Amino acid sequence: MDMTSKTVMITGASRGIGAAAARVFASAGANVALLARSQDDIAALAGEIGDRAIAIPCNVARYGEMSSAVATTVQAFGGLDVLINNAGVVDPISHLGAADPDAWGQLIDINVKGVFNGVHAALPALKAQGGGSVLTISSGAAHNAIEGWSAYCTSKAAVNMLNRSLHLEEAANGIRAIGLSPGTVATEMQRVIKASGINPVSQLDWDVHIPADWPAKCLLWMCSAEADQYLGEEISLREDTIRRAVGLI
Repeated sequence: MDMTSKTVMITGASRGIGAAAARVFASAGANVALLARSQDDIAALAGEIGDRAIAIPCNVARYGEMSSAVATTVQAFGGLDVLINNAGVVDPISHLGAADPDAWGQLIDINVKGVFNGVHAALPALKAQGGGSVLTISSGAAHNAIEGWSAYCTSKAAVNMLNRSLHLEEAANGIRAIGLSPGTVATEMQRVIKASGINPVSQLDWDVHIPADWPAKCLLWMCSAEADQYLGEEISLREDTIRRAVGLI
């Protein structure tokens, strides 16, 4: 997939899937705008990638910051073609009765409002290009309740419906909305899950988690016409048919 002259904005780009996606898209020729709260990490990644990368400190839960990030990206690269809604947290991991209400609400702010903020801020820029792709990291947790993950499961279910709503309302305007459920990935989030000791996911051996560049490569493939059959829906990287299409097996 050649992304030369295309511009991609990635939230949560400081590590994990976001950082891997930045490298994969840059290798495919894209300009990449790296958004995260960790200013030093995205600055280092932008330095590694070179002139086609910019680092934009941004808290996705704050609409003003997200809107400014889009404006900065358009000013730097002349437009926006792809938004990757990757930023997300899994804490608080706790049973409902013991959950801290403020922490529970903060997760919703990042995982749900953060995605809405990105979509809302990016839509005018994407439509100005004649359309573009909005790719959102989903999860199997969007479809199944998991012990201790009430906030995370709720947020991913909401994001799944937000993706469907975006497709319903904006597909005619050239907006390609697709979700990606990557399965368990060897990132810092899995270390947090492991440390919690709650539910079977925390008991998984580290070697069963896929590397972060797998979902990153899938996100690149999702920008191609081959993925059009999944518009408004969700791709699962657990499926061999998808892994084969992406070239992972």
